[in-house]
Amino acid sequence: MSKAKSKQEIRDKAGENKAFATLQKLGQTFMLPISLLPIAGLLLGIGSSFTNPSVIEMYNLGNVLYDGGILFGILSVFAAAGNIVFTHLGLLFGISVASGLARREKGVAALSAIIGYFVMYAALTAGLHQFRDVEALSQTQGLITSYLGFDETMNVGVLGGIVIGIVVANLHNKYNTIELPEALSFFAGTHFIPIISSLAGLLIGLIMTFVWPLISAAFSSMGELIAGMGIFGIFLYVYIYRALIPFGLHHVFYLPFWQTAIGGTAVVNGQTVVGAQNIVFAQLAAGVPIDAHAAAHFSYMFPVMLFGIPAACKAMYEASDESRKKDMKGFYTSSALTSFVTGITEPIEFPMLFASPALYYGVHCVLFGISGVLAYLLNAGVALTFSGGVIDFILYGVLPGNQITNWIPLFLVGLAFAVIYYFIFKFGIKKFDWNVPGREPLEAADDTFADNKEYNELSDKEKRAYKIVQGLGGSDNLDDVSNCATRLRVKVKDGSLVDKDLLQSTGSSGTVVQGNSVQVVYGTTVPNVKASVEDLIERGLAPKSVAAIDPQTTIDEPATDNPQKEDGEITTDEEGIVEKVSIFAPADGHILELEEVNDPVFSEKLMGDGYALRPSGQEIYSPVDGEVVMVAGTKHAVGIKTKEGLEVLVHMGIDTVALDGKGFELFVKEGDNITKDDKIATMDLDLIKSEGKETDIMVIITNSETITGIALKEEKEVKAREGIGTINKK
Repeated sequence: MSKAKSKQEIRDKAGENKAFATLQKLGQTFMLPISLLPIAGLLLGIGSSFTNPSVIEMYNLGNVLYDGGILFGILSVFAAAGNIVFTHLGLLFGISVASGLARREKGVAALSAIIGYFVMYAALTAGLHQFRDVEALSQTQGLITSYLGFDETMNVGVLGGIVIGIVVANLHNKYNTIELPEALSFFAGTHFIPIISSLAGLLIGLIMTFVWPLISAAFSSMGELIAGMGIFGIFLYVYIYRALIPFGLHHVFYLPFWQTAIGGTAVVNGQTVVGAQNIVFAQLAAGVPIDAHAAAHFSYMFPVMLFGIPAACKAMYEASDESRKKDMKGFYTSSALTSFVTGITEPIEFPMLFASPALYYGVHCVLFGISGVLAYLLNAGVALTFSGGVIDFILYGVLPGNQITNWIPLFLVGLAFAVIYYFIFKFGIKKFDWNVPGREPLEAADDTFADNKEYNELSDKEKRAYKIVQGLGGSDNLDDVSNCATRLRVKVKDGSLVDKDLLQSTGSSGTVVQGNSVQVVYGTTVPNVKASVEDLIERGLAPKSVAAIDPQTTIDEPATDNPQKEDGEITTDEEGIVEKVSIFAPADGHILELEEVNDPVFSEKLMGDGYALRPSGQEIYSPVDGEVVMVAGTKHAVGIKTKEGLEVLVHMGIDTVALDGKGFELFVKEGDNITKDDKIATMDLDLIKSEGKETDIMVIITNSETITGIALKEEKEVKAREGIGTINKK
């Protein structure tokens, strides 16, 4: 690798990993309000359907459902209760994003988001009347409305809530431990967060006064562009939606269409409504025919969820190896039923994707897109809340009546799709030898654990959790374990330690590894999976590392017959060849784990694995021997490449790039060959602290995929240039 390439990779590594991890984390925070939609939609669907005069007349229910009657009143309350959730989704998303992204004191973050959201609207409304021509802006459909008790304001909806949530979370993570002068100490720490969040809300509101009309116009133009593409636009939307599901980023994609003007604007009962889902539910509540263009963003799901996927499951089951049909029958039956009843498809889509990407992207996603086109052309208007199962189809398609939703043509398309899916899958598997789950015998995973006494003493449930932890590289490899509706979402220290085959043997439908972010699909039982994993870890029964089952030389405990040799020398064990690279303290101070650093880019290892040091001395030395390949213009960071190929970033201080070199002096330049005895910089610790910055030094291996781990000595107080451990290079 050239010096130029190494330099660029060091600079770009953080951006690449951080972008994916951030989007994935953001999508994860969406799950809480999204999970609320099914019950809200259920209340709204039942309430609005059975208080709709058309439905009452159609089913001759006037004797029991009439205005003033008890049952009618209860159903009206149901409709109002469900509608309030959809009306205030922006606030709910703001709360969820803020609490989800906050690293600690999540309740404080949630409260601060509420305050910031209300202040934003107060500032937005006041700014609108003081600085803008409301009458002129009213000429733009859907821009001026009444919301949250404010007359003539602009409803920034879900996007506004997400912006508030992100801003509040970042302020919270940065300032929740802030110290103030003694006279103001009451307002320090977490008490400071609602204060600064209200100021942020005020600023965002004023900015939105001028920016939101432009954003709204852009959204409308984008919606018009997609609408102008006709059926191709519908196909493109559906295809991208399904293509993003394996990466867990589909929420980020579809939400603007569902909740903003990108998905359309409509006037329902004199009220302007934006967002495809909001339009459809407003029309459903009003008892008017559903806008097929708005409904095109989700009506297409029903033919595939109810008919196509179950038929595909039948075809794939029939193609299973005879020796595995007994097991695969349960798998395919449960997958088909889950899709039919709930509309949740990940349990079958993930194994389909990993068995045959061509089948998933070249056939399944294409058929989904065709379903979207047909639903649009047939003027279908069946709504959904979270997924496209039979419950949603009955509530929001059948019960409101065909004259409102036009569900019968959609049902007929579904029957056709059952035939199409079955025969395409049947033919493709036979003709093109598409690999699908069950076609090849699965190697038994239990052989690995046969002689493990600790494992054999566990219950069946505990054994499964044990193997899951093992498949994730052991408990020592886990930074964070959470879940969404169907997936176990895990942040690991080393993604290369993840064993996909072992995880599959635990009932996983598929595993996605992206850097240090791992998603393991278990379907709707995933909350129980997460709970059992956490319980096993808390009780100290989980394997700590991959060596717990398959003994091998570890970093912490070198094999007695293979002692560590001189720095950088190649040593050999039974598993292969490993280079042990010595690392040194860059300054006097206290060694920290990266998780202790107050910056998520480092603590969540988005840039790579490594360690940190809290300096007590100002002289900074190289932590490794190598060549300087990058020197930051702001003097706060140096990139070094070792002879073993490790790319090491020395980052001095947190957020010190803002100092623009103030407080730093460098003694090296690109191309210099240096050792642990070479001083690379000095840090003016007092000056840096006076600027409100933290002085922690991070030593990051930006190409962490090339290492198997880092072993640090137990003693935390160190002197500069002192040996503090080793890195094992693959």
